[in-house]
Amino acid sequence: MGKKRRVLIHDPKDNVAVILEESLKKGEEITVGSQKIKLRSNIPFGHKMAIREIPRGRMAIKYGEKIGRAKKDIHVGDRVHVQNLEDIVDELRAMALEEAGISLDSTRGESS
Repeated sequence: MGKKRRVLIHDPKDNVAVILEESLKKGEEITVGSQKIKLRSNIPFGHKMAIREIPRGRMAIKYGEKIGRAKKDIHVGDRVHVQNLEDIVDELRAMALEEAGISLDSTRGESS
């Protein structure tokens, strides 16, 4: 049986959980809610672990919000970090500006 470990899932929509104890080791089986997960990699304290499959090109969700795009398939029990997650900050910023009706002048900063 998987050992109950301390992890944090911020929102029911999340597909990642945060590890709240010392590093968990590859091969350990843990229980998250009613789900048994076998770790596919070492996961340090404070880092994220996939609790659902995240196919390549799909978004990792934390706090119920998009935090990055999978560079490759991320499997349940994988560590979710820069090695398999693409930064989408610029994309999210552009979407927020567009939704707010703000456009950036491409000539900003040039002298007339």
